[in-house]
Amino acid sequence: MSYKLPKEVLEYLENSHQEMLDLLEQLCQIPAPSGHEEKRAEFCKNWFEKNGAPNVYVDDALNVVVPYNCDNKDDIVVFMAHTDVVFPDTTPLPLVKECDKWHCPGIGDDTACLVLMMMVAKYVFANNLKSDKGILFIANACEEGLGNLKGSRKIMQDYASRVTEFYTFDGGYAHIVNKCVGSHRYQIDFTSKGGHSFGAFGNTNAIAVMSQLITELYKCQVPVKEGTKTTYNVGLVEGGTSVNTIAQSSKMLYEYRSDDLDCLAQMQKFFNDTVKKVQANTDAQIKVELIGERPCGGKVDQVKLDQMTKDIIEICEKYSGEPCAINSGSTDCNIPMSLGVPAVCVGSHKSWGAHKREEYIYLSSLPIGYKITAETILRFFK
Repeated sequence: MSYKLPKEVLEYLENSHQEMLDLLEQLCQIPAPSGHEEKRAEFCKNWFEKNGAPNVYVDDALNVVVPYNCDNKDDIVVFMAHTDVVFPDTTPLPLVKECDKWHCPGIGDDTACLVLMMMVAKYVFANNLKSDKGILFIANACEEGLGNLKGSRKIMQDYASRVTEFYTFDGGYAHIVNKCVGSHRYQIDFTSKGGHSFGAFGNTNAIAVMSQLITELYKCQVPVKEGTKTTYNVGLVEGGTSVNTIAQSSKMLYEYRSDDLDCLAQMQKFFNDTVKKVQANTDAQIKVELIGERPCGGKVDQVKLDQMTKDIIEICEKYSGEPCAINSGSTDCNIPMSLGVPAVCVGSHKSWGAHKREEYIYLSSLPIGYKITAETILRFFK
């Protein structure tokens, strides 16, 4: 890859550093639980419009979408970073500044990446840059948890076969993701007759039945296949009324994951068979609801994906001076990859504690991430 960031771009990145930090300070404190990103969506839309973005709109999934040169284009490149955070807060998120560290829930996953993408997009608008391809800049919703990649799904639905390359900025720049971890997530409800713990002793206890299912699920021998990884987890259990009540109801959340389609199918079969086995041996009712489904990758042009991967690794290593690893992951790339569109997830900072309230980023890593983000995007412009 022969592209080099021109002098004027490097000057812009340096001169806009404080503006970038100011934007990060504002945006990271705006609450944005998955499915309720309205406040961040409004902020981002207003910011894009103020900074010269054409045709900005917020779609039904709460994505903030900026189509650039997309009219009559069937060769569209997507750049996105997600607005939502994993935390349910609806009041401002706490920001703590500590020398080189800024602590804030969700600041690394994914607010810092979003801010850097927005600032590079601003350079594109301000300089009226031209591209042979259509470009979509997207501050997308619902990447985290049970958001179920709703934002990414909506973009691929609306732009369908027109998208030919897809990049999402998420996480740190020490690794990229180009292999998708698919998952199925379930809520399982248990209902039984219950009753008084002494007077109705012997009646089926919904918590006991739930425990039986958990025990059976944890007997699973995950599929073993070279180059793949498969996991499972019970993440939440609830139920019961009091210490002297035979529980009439309980529920649990369960998931399994794999970066291989066949292994994911084997896990699905084991899960279905296990539920049937437990149901056959109890008079309690077991209700299974699929509450989240993330696909593995589909059949993509491997040559093109390999080239995209090579280019992004080269960019990351050029500016960080460190090796860049390739990982599997569950990201917004899952949706395009499942539809045959090659996609790569690239990060733009160094940080610690993703999905922890004490999460922080290193400010000193942002100039490096700024250049990585800029080159990833600007190489598509003249």
